[in-house]
Amino acid sequence: MIVHRLSLEGFRNYESLSCAFDPGINVIVGENAQGKTNLLEAIRYFSACRSHRARTDRELISFGRDSTRMEMELESRNREFHLEALLRTGQRRSLFSNGVRLKTAAELSGILNTVLFCPEDLSLIKSGAAERRRFLDDAISQLRPRYAQAISVYRRLQEQKTRILRDFQEDRSVVDTLETYSLQMCQIGAQIIHYRAYYLEKLNRFAPDIHREFSGGREELGLQYRTVSGVTDPLGPTAQIYNQLLEHMQAHRRAEWESRSCLSGPHKDDIEVTVNGVSARTYGSQGQTRTAALSLKLAEREISRDDREEYPVLLLDDVLSELDPRRQEFVLNHISGGQVFITCCEEEKQGNLRAGKVLRVENGRIV
Repeated sequence: MIVHRLSLEGFRNYESLSCAFDPGINVIVGENAQGKTNLLEAIRYFSACRSHRARTDRELISFGRDSTRMEMELESRNREFHLEALLRTGQRRSLFSNGVRLKTAAELSGILNTVLFCPEDLSLIKSGAAERRRFLDDAISQLRPRYAQAISVYRRLQEQKTRILRDFQEDRSVVDTLETYSLQMCQIGAQIIHYRAYYLEKLNRFAPDIHREFSGGREELGLQYRTVSGVTDPLGPTAQIYNQLLEHMQAHRRAEWESRSCLSGPHKDDIEVTVNGVSARTYGSQGQTRTAALSLKLAEREISRDDREEYPVLLLDDVLSELDPRRQEFVLNHISGGQVFITCCEEEKQGNLRAGKVLRVENGRIV
């Protein structure tokens, strides 16, 4: 997958931009708050259809404007694509591929895949379970559009059930409705668990080897999927997972009423990460947890290549400045074979990047 050109109108601090890229390594240089990350954010939007640092599309529109237009020319699966995204205040976004309007955002994931690595991801291991679930959801959604749809439906059901649990003491008539939402959450939840279990299996094919090489053979990375305790085999048939989820949820019905929250389901899932058999989150050093996080991200890239038979576009947002020289060198030695975008504040680091193209950003302009 190669992004050839990106055009922006009214996106963040870019009033107008049209920029061509190298098929290899692109280094984006500039001081802080000039628009380097915004450029990566725009590229990422065409694969995830959302920003990794904005809650709504409205935040992507330049101040004082009511719309933004993004266009991208790229090569994917030996085909040329022209993608467009039009975001307007108070209206639904419009997405196009080669002039044809797309019905769902998930259709973009079949065209462009990206792997984003930013400084916040270095705390992936030490963070709470929600961050590791987000890592799974973002990675799987790009490869399996049905998973993205399932996650969206499940979150909506969870929100509605939570609202009922908070209100049912004032309105007892909603109790029957509560059971309906529980059944639907179990149906969708079974699919989510099944997808996540298979993705963890793929992670275990790549991440431990990367980590072992990263640590010079001194450390062994372990990954274990932790889901609802009643689910005996997350890789088993979804019908079996559904029955076990339903049984677990019914057993926790009173506890949910008392706590007024959803206590059972894949929204509680986690990945247990170990280094040499010991919990990385509890006992891992900063170096060990950063190495583990890097291994997960590089493994995500390999899984995407394995699935789509071409490398995804790799976006490294100022992550090198957070790493020591040894880890910088390891990352740089493992990003060949695909297109890469690296943001960088310090000019002197360009010498280590073997860049195909260097772009300097100043106040929302390529200079």
